Amino acid sequence: MKVNGVLLLLLCLGSALSAVIATPQTCPANLEAKCNDASSDDWEGEFFPGIPKIKYEGPASKNPLSYKWYNAEEEILGKKMKDWFRFSVAFWHTFRGTGADPFGAPTKSWPWEDGTNSVAMAKRRMRAHFEFMNKLGVELWCFHDRDIAPDGKTIAEANANLDEVVAVAKKLQEGSKIKPLWGTSQLFMHSRYMHGAATSSEVGVYAYAAAQVKKAMEVTHYLGGENYVFWGGREGYQTLLNTDMEKELDHLARFLQAAVNYKKKIGFNGTLLIEPKPQEPTKHQYDWDAATAFAFLQKYGLVGEFKLNIECNHATLSGHSCHHELETARINGLLGNIDANTGDPQIGWDTDQFLTDIAEATLVMLSVVRNGGLAPGGFNFDAKLRRESTDVEDLFIAHISGMDTLARGLRNVAKLIEDGSLDELVRKRYSSFDSEIGALIEAGKADFETLEKKAMEWGEPSVASGKQELAEMIFQSAL
Repeated sequence: MKVNGVLLLLLCLGSALSAVIATPQTCPANLEAKCNDASSDDWEGEFFPGIPKIKYEGPASKNPLSYKWYNAEEEILGKKMKDWFRFSVAFWHTFRGTGADPFGAPTKSWPWEDGTNSVAMAKRRMRAHFEFMNKLGVELWCFHDRDIAPDGKTIAEANANLDEVVAVAKKLQEGSKIKPLWGTSQLFMHSRYMHGAATSSEVGVYAYAAAQVKKAMEVTHYLGGENYVFWGGREGYQTLLNTDMEKELDHLARFLQAAVNYKKKIGFNGTLLIEPKPQEPTKHQYDWDAATAFAFLQKYGLVGEFKLNIECNHATLSGHSCHHELETARINGLLGNIDANTGDPQIGWDTDQFLTDIAEATLVMLSVVRNGGLAPGGFNFDAKLRRESTDVEDLFIAHISGMDTLARGLRNVAKLIEDGSLDELVRKRYSSFDSEIGALIEAGKADFETLEKKAMEWGEPSVASGKQELAEMIFQSAL
């Protein structure tokens, strides 16, 4: 009996030990020892315990952690939804956003954070990022070099830090389809860039910025990134009184040409993207809007080497709608990517909110469908939680809401195309050009003498209604 009792005790102890070993590690809010080891290569814990893999449940679902309109594998207008959107998580807002604003201290400290900007913390953060993407069902992400790894006292030290963290990202990508939609360099936060980077008045800063872009482009290429973005937050001026604008624009063009040359040298086939923005933090930014950026590319012979990354909040800051900026880029063959966000019409700065306006999303998707999609670009959620949203699950809810909103936009565009009324209204509005003289005009073969003769023959022209209210009615009926 004693022998049997001992055997039973050993069996129970073995079962208990197995249960302990099998229990997955998590990162509790108090950052206990389990989470402190999250940067090690053999740590296999869970950063988002209690958050399931997000699935499509349909419009009737009341589950906030589910997709109601975005069904990745569903085919609409000849493509799967995931291929129309190519959704991307922005590392900086999602994992480096603290809720701080010019008037208040940070409001967020995620459970896995230890309060440092160390390489070990950066590795742990990267692991949390990949778990987030896997649970969200998103395969693309975007980053600034200094968001994913800490800066250093020297370029060499900064590069070494970046290499360490990128090695973790590369390993986490193995066996998955996850890769960067695009990478970029943070050329605006450090004090060395107070006068700009490529437009700085200091040649040493210009060289430092070039070295930083060189490394970031190498890293993007190494991780399989499909694009590389240039956002010139400091490439502009506060006053023209102390600025040689022509010299700065020339320097910027030489910088971008050097980037093109290096891209080709290392065999990086990704698209180079310029992200227009009118101001903030500078008073005037040189790539003010899509039309300004296009003119710059034309002047310096860079058309064909760059496309545009259109951000909706930047569009409204420049006095345009997002739809206007997308159409300007599209009709000039420059629409390469979209930073999906929106601003608040009552606030005059870049609030980077998740897009939840269905009408706006429908207009955005009209441009995307007309463009035939965005690949190799996509939709990057350059959007952040509100300062007052501090729960981990809010990260998921915000992305789900943004993805569902754009999915509704795509579904609405499919309705408009199937109905055909809006397209027919536009066709009829310009139908007078479906004539012999109209064809000559559009072919560039109608001279003023010919047109004068026609004008005298026809007399006073009749002008039809633009039918704006009917167009708006048709549009609204699809929402």
